[in-house]
Amino acid sequence: MTAVQDAARRDVIASYGVVGQPPEPDLEGLVQLAATVCGVSTAVINIIDDRFQHQIAAVGLAPSVCAREDSMCAVVFQDPGNVVVRDARQDPRFRDNPFVTGDIAAVRFYASSPLVTPEGVPIGTLCVFDEEVGDLAPEDSRALALLAHQVVDVLELRRLTRELGQSNAALERFAGQVSHDLRNPLMALAGFIELAVDSPEMVGAPQAARALARAESVADRMAAMIGDLYAYARIGGAQPRREDIDLSELVSGVVEDLEAALVTTEGRVDVHLECRLTGDRTLLRALMQNLIANAVKFTAASGVAPRVAVRSHRLTGGWRITVDDNGPGVPPDQRERVFELMERGAVDDVPGLGIGLSTCRRIVDAHGGRVGIDESETGGTSVWMVIPDAD
Repeated sequence: MTAVQDAARRDVIASYGVVGQPPEPDLEGLVQLAATVCGVSTAVINIIDDRFQHQIAAVGLAPSVCAREDSMCAVVFQDPGNVVVRDARQDPRFRDNPFVTGDIAAVRFYASSPLVTPEGVPIGTLCVFDEEVGDLAPEDSRALALLAHQVVDVLELRRLTRELGQSNAALERFAGQVSHDLRNPLMALAGFIELAVDSPEMVGAPQAARALARAESVADRMAAMIGDLYAYARIGGAQPRREDIDLSELVSGVVEDLEAALVTTEGRVDVHLECRLTGDRTLLRALMQNLIANAVKFTAASGVAPRVAVRSHRLTGGWRITVDDNGPGVPPDQRERVFELMERGAVDDVPGLGIGLSTCRRIVDAHGGRVGIDESETGGTSVWMVIPDAD
């Protein structure tokens, strides 16, 4: 390992701003899920620089810092792929380590997956361990790798939010909304992995394999969104990109990411779209996720099982897209005001900062369109937007 590599790692770690800070709730959730998936008492996210191992989130112990030379993960975090060790006392890499010998701990079973940034820089591990000899099934090892990938996505999202926040006030507000919106894919990922783990069938069963495949799909979508948003941030959010988009396919991914919320609320989203738009895929996805998630959340808060319909209508020179729900609706005198930043209308008991619809308007405006609110056929809210053709 060269001094240049260590310097690059230090710079990347510093950009995430997590060392020495209280654990992020999303990271705590991921280590808890890792411990559950692997059936162990302890799981830790380790960030490893040139001198120390920093435990930035943990379950089963209090996060702490140790010297790099004492770290088990420091031995393997730059190697590709997962490491699974049934009994660390029998492994020459670890048998003399103080975490194994009893000087610090008495680790027996150990497994880890490396944390590698999009630029290919290894910065640490997601590791699980136990004081009893154990093993990890192939599906559980695959799930651990997925969770490690998701840890990096959360760190990248934290960096993105900070970088956007340093640009200007408008981008700072957008960063806050992006941070909120990307929690839906994160929740979906956790749900699919838990479904695989809780499958009553044997290891390798179709149900578990399907759940893990869906988890991988969600993780890929989230990583792509973060990458696209970095590009958007670098140009200052000035102009959306233009590409051909199948809106039905895009909305299907949004609905899949919201599956946990739909199951909890007994909700349903019906998609009736025959629409291809020209626009920025990442921004339009954030737009549709905002609108559909809002429809589910506010309808459920009124005590009604959400029924959401997404439709498209061809216009001369563009498309009209509507998102209708069966919730309480928005009074006519508030339909313009709810698009203002930090405005949430008359509903005060639903979590949220009131920045979603403000972001929606900015995205529609950036595509040369218009957005507004009417009453739906069921008496709820109908959010409509008109997106012009590329010409």
